[in-house]
Amino acid sequence: MTTWTPPAYADPTTFTERDITLDATVPGTLTLPTRQADVGVVLLAGSGPFDRDGTSGPNKPLKDLAWGLATRGVAVLRFDKTTANRPEAMTEPGYTMTAEYLPHAIAAVRALAEHVDRVVLVGHSMGGKVAPMIAAAEPLVAGVVIMAGDTEPMQRSAVRVMRYLAETTPEVIPPGTVELFERQAAVIDDPGLNLETPSSELPFGLPASFWLDLRAYDPVATAAKLDVPILVLQGGRDYQVTVADDLPGWRAGCPERDHHRPRRRQPLLLRRHRPVHDGRLPGPRKRGPGSHHHHPRLVALSK
Repeated sequence: MTTWTPPAYADPTTFTERDITLDATVPGTLTLPTRQADVGVVLLAGSGPFDRDGTSGPNKPLKDLAWGLATRGVAVLRFDKTTANRPEAMTEPGYTMTAEYLPHAIAAVRALAEHVDRVVLVGHSMGGKVAPMIAAAEPLVAGVVIMAGDTEPMQRSAVRVMRYLAETTPEVIPPGTVELFERQAAVIDDPGLNLETPSSELPFGLPASFWLDLRAYDPVATAAKLDVPILVLQGGRDYQVTVADDLPGWRAGCPERDHHRPRRRQPLLLRRHRPVHDGRLPGPRKRGPGSHHHHPRLVALSK
């Protein structure tokens, strides 16, 4: 089996790492550049029992990102999700997205703020989806980066994915799978969903507590109320053939606000992603004569 190797853009001589513990129970890693960092990033993994590195086979994308950012002078804190060492917790009654992310992410932001002036959340997939909630709850958050964060309800995304897989790789999708996910999605959409609904009737065997929590959360509406810079990095997906991807959802809900004229809405800036070469992340812009203290709600949407 291939083992993880550092990415070519990372220089381990430019930073140090040490293990920390959040809330006395959650292990994490603090990565600090050897020179003083002004900006720090808290990384949020996607759905599933991921560790602080986002480990999947030989791949450790969050570690790659942490080392790359630290090489560019950005401090990083990443932590294990509570389900990383107890994946069975995902199927236990009472499990929710909010409980899994919110308290520990807030603790991470506060811990990192002891080392830098500004802390930015960078979340992938569900980590991106929940990032606006964390920013709304913690005033120390100075910016949000959402990478492939979904706006469509998760149960509907699951149906779409299964349809795509059934069409493209029917040999790996048992007959009736699509219909099963459609029935389960309908149960979640039903107003009658409650904590007593059996998990066997719901997608992935996740308990009703998870779906009720998720159903009550609107990431776009939450993001639209934030007064910090937001960067959305969203790519198209092959399985979204007949349904628009999540980019229009962020675009519709979070129109860009002109930095110098906060009361006038500007057309949303929509452009393809260009690499950031200086390692800096979104943060408060320097203010000149006649400028305002307001941040644009959306810095950019990239595809």
